[in-house]
Amino acid sequence: MTGRRRGRLVGAAEITALLLCVVAFATPWLTHNLFVLSVINQILIATMAAYSVHVMLRMNLLSFAVPAFMAMGGFAGALVAKHGGTNVLLVGGVSFLVPALIALPLGILILRLRGVYFVLVTYIFSEILQLLLFETPHLTGGSNGISGIPAATFLAQSFSSSAAVLQIAAGLALVATVVTAALCQWCEQPFAAIDENETLAASLGLVIWRFKALGFVVAAGLAGLAGLSLVLMLLTAHPSSFSPLSSVNYITYAIVGGRASILGPAVGSALLVFAGNIFSSQGEYSPGFFGVLILLVVFIARGGITGAVHTLWSRRRKQPASLAASTKLQDLA
Repeated sequence: MTGRRRGRLVGAAEITALLLCVVAFATPWLTHNLFVLSVINQILIATMAAYSVHVMLRMNLLSFAVPAFMAMGGFAGALVAKHGGTNVLLVGGVSFLVPALIALPLGILILRLRGVYFVLVTYIFSEILQLLLFETPHLTGGSNGISGIPAATFLAQSFSSSAAVLQIAAGLALVATVVTAALCQWCEQPFAAIDENETLAASLGLVIWRFKALGFVVAAGLAGLAGLSLVLMLLTAHPSSFSPLSSVNYITYAIVGGRASILGPAVGSALLVFAGNIFSSQGEYSPGFFGVLILLVVFIARGGITGAVHTLWSRRRKQPASLAASTKLQDLA
């Protein structure tokens, strides 16, 4: 890795995303409000799921398979915990590796597809997996799911309270942030080439499938961490928690926040999850309020929230330079 890439690995967006995880981890010491703790926990879960979408969007692939990989990670972690493996490092590792390993052979089949065909197949995959979860009661509990999951532990300490569960989610989100930042910066140029013109990139010697497979595998692992965090929050793993339609939410979080930066999924998740909780008190009007908010962001900020902020900041920085150049020309005249 070059010096330039090392510098960019810890750029402003990455540092801000990491600091948000640290702030979330410290929240239980700042407030004991259960609503606040619950919303932040939901935001962290949504951020990890949106990271999975973000990685695929960097290659111009819109994946609807996030709920399926979340289910794999969540159920794998739940089964390990039910059999006594409650250590958070063990459960977290299993929840990342199981969907990642399944994604590798799956990627061989579907990563050749593009556009609407890739979208359709990934959505069908989520539908099929949810059906399998309901139809395999001996493994997943079927329509009852897996309940009574013991709390995660670390160094003989049990994380059973709402505050402790939030801190686990913040720790998992921190890991997901580091992994996403490292992958997106290490594969920055290949991902950009695939996004711009996959055929041209292949003709220039780029091994397209290698980078697509790597991105797909890591995206699956990130979704698995989100699924585990959701299961630990609910203390139950149920198929309905991983509805294929929820993929629309995670895609929305990533796009509204902005696809050009790792900070986008975090910002989009924070805004829309918070708005969803606030609007939910409005009963039947909540979907309308939520939809209007999304439309406003999409129409006003085409590059997402972070993209719009970056554009405005760049324009402000260029204005003094342009003014200085104009003044210099007037003096010369």
